[in-house]
Amino acid sequence: MTDFLETIRNELESIHAVGVYKDERILLSPQQARIRTKHGEVLNFCANNYLGLANHPEILEAARNALDQYGYGMSSVRFICGTQDVHKQLEKSVAKFLGMEDAILYSSCFDANGGLFETLLTEQDAVISDRLNHASIIDGVRLCKVSRFRYNHADMNHLETQLKRAQKNRFRMIATDGVFSMDGDVAPIKEICELAKRYQAIVMVDDSHATGFFGATGRGSIEYQDALGEVQIITSTFGKALGGASGGFTAASHELVSLLRQRSRPYLFSNSLSPVIAATTLKAIELIAHSPDLIRKLQDNTLFFRKEIEEAGFDIRPGSHPIIPIMLGEEHLAKTMADKLLAEGVYVIGFSHPVVPRGQARIRVQISAVHEREDIDQAVAAFQKIGRELGVIT
Repeated sequence: MTDFLETIRNELESIHAVGVYKDERILLSPQQARIRTKHGEVLNFCANNYLGLANHPEILEAARNALDQYGYGMSSVRFICGTQDVHKQLEKSVAKFLGMEDAILYSSCFDANGGLFETLLTEQDAVISDRLNHASIIDGVRLCKVSRFRYNHADMNHLETQLKRAQKNRFRMIATDGVFSMDGDVAPIKEICELAKRYQAIVMVDDSHATGFFGATGRGSIEYQDALGEVQIITSTFGKALGGASGGFTAASHELVSLLRQRSRPYLFSNSLSPVIAATTLKAIELIAHSPDLIRKLQDNTLFFRKEIEEAGFDIRPGSHPIIPIMLGEEHLAKTMADKLLAEGVYVIGFSHPVVPRGQARIRVQISAVHEREDIDQAVAAFQKIGRELGVIT
């Protein structure tokens, strides 16, 4: 082990040297707009807690009640002794919410994507994948023996070229994120579906950064792009807007979901989702359906922050999503700026390689419905102060 560990130490030192080492900050409070850390209370602008449900009183009450009713965990996989009625209720609720026939639960969306492609496709088939897709899609495709084609990010001309190349394959599946988590841009799903019809392809969308809060009623990027009913497979997570705990799903036709139950390896060989999470996610979907004010407030907060931070002189990626990347370019600068902002009471994280391409380091700000205007004003003021100090803005 001596030489092996020395190699690992050298690799860690090189990660430190180029300024991309990822420190983990310790939270001392629940996930909410203002959180406690060892640096004191700070404003949280880097959580996926888009609707503020992670510490919502009705969510907490639902979790407590579910713990008493169902217990803590299942200690098994679904087909052996790990399905309770609440799991089936959640699958039915998810499918109905998204307008699909059926849904299947996983421990995470990473597992949902990891168990999808290998189950459905063979070496006779092809996957055509956006170059900026999430790592879970990339890894899921690697697990199966399909022909692999990649198209330039959101480039419909290149997608069409790749679809033509894949015509020799038995089945073709187009795979894309609904919202790309590093840039906050939305896939052109309507155009993707039109090309899919033309070239007889199946469309799969990972909507993790959209389910529950994006689109007019929270049905995600597919609703936002006016493509409800046109996408055959949707994967997503419960670990972001829907309470922020864990869990994921695949929603599709009855037949497709039934095959996943029989052969999808993460489903067959990994513990069932905790019944507490299942029951609490049911409450989250209910809240979203009956509380459109949360979605409206998130939209208003997003527009306000985007306007203020752009007028302050920062380079941001355009869009309407609450993911707002503030582009800095250099890795050390992103880390230094994030550290200085923390000292000013604003919790954000610098993103650098390999999470984003080299030379595209950034601070990714994420807006929530629980942020108030004074929170946003305080954050913008801190960004202006540190931005001037570091020469990012004048």
